[in-house]
Amino acid sequence: MLKQFTVKSILLLILFFCITALHTNEKTVFLTGAAGFIGSNFLQYMFDKYPSYNFLVLDSLTYAGSLDNIPEVIRESPRFSFFHGSVTDKQLVDTLMPQAHFVVHFAAETHVARSIYDSSNFFETDILGTKVLLDSLIQHKNVERFIHISTSEVCGSAKTTPMDEEHPINPQSPYAAAKAGADRLVYAYQCTYDIPTVIIRPFNNYGPQQHLEKMIPRFIHSAMCGLPLTIHGDGCQTRDWLYVTDTCRALDKILHHGDFNTIKNQIIHIGTGEETSVLAIAQCILGMFDVPESQIAFITDRPGQVDCHISSTKKSRDLLDWQPTVSLEEGLRSTVQWYKNNPEWCSKRESMKLVPIFTKQNIIEMH
Repeated sequence: MLKQFTVKSILLLILFFCITALHTNEKTVFLTGAAGFIGSNFLQYMFDKYPSYNFLVLDSLTYAGSLDNIPEVIRESPRFSFFHGSVTDKQLVDTLMPQAHFVVHFAAETHVARSIYDSSNFFETDILGTKVLLDSLIQHKNVERFIHISTSEVCGSAKTTPMDEEHPINPQSPYAAAKAGADRLVYAYQCTYDIPTVIIRPFNNYGPQQHLEKMIPRFIHSAMCGLPLTIHGDGCQTRDWLYVTDTCRALDKILHHGDFNTIKNQIIHIGTGEETSVLAIAQCILGMFDVPESQIAFITDRPGQVDCHISSTKKSRDLLDWQPTVSLEEGLRSTVQWYKNNPEWCSKRESMKLVPIFTKQNIIEMH
């Protein structure tokens, strides 16, 4: 009888510790802009991987953000709460920030061509919205980690390759300038207030649910519809193309790094370390549709064009033990298949695939 009681007690004790551990592992993650491309992919990644986590999403649902990007199983979950509003809304941000353990700040206006036509929203959302979040972060001390999503575009064209975290900040478009302002604002707040932040600069992301205004989905949609794939300039511009799931993995590693002090207040570039030209991407996509290269059309180069981007991978490897796992061909095939499988999603955005810009001659062109 004593033996049975002892075994039962041990089992109950184990159960108690399991429940306690589960409760301890509960986290609330505050995501801004998670109805957009990278944010929605990250939300799904985290929701699936961490079943004890709760998610607060703040998104203004501009043309580039949609609840369609968030699966119904997440939207209907008690672990998910959505707030329709802007990151510039101090009262709303101050309501959400005290509930969060982790914050990942995706919210931004992101399209280079749109910023050339009208940049006002870019500076308001990207810089002033970031300031509202940082002021709230200082006020509410509960947040353990705050990740600011910057971009490789703040660096401009590569002065040295690969582009490491010490590369000069040389934004070449209004969009890049707005993101550079937010990037430097976070850095300044780090220095002034010693807040638990990390700045990451992802290189050119692609994957499911990216708006048709962006190059790779625009190429894919054009190939699907039998339309020309329009390339700015000669197509020799190179980029470091990163599949969005690999970006999600990097963010996960930052949020769950065992020794946060080693990455606190760091700037980390997230890329593959390989460059591929715009023309080569177009040729690869056409090959996947068995369409001849004569379907490529060259148009006027876009103002503020970046000639070369290639990320250093040393810091992300040394600090995060992270490296990309999805090859460019694998990622493109997966992305092509997603757009083929989601024609209705594409049709809702087709009218926004091209946008007007002002050229250097102050002429309006569609890009």
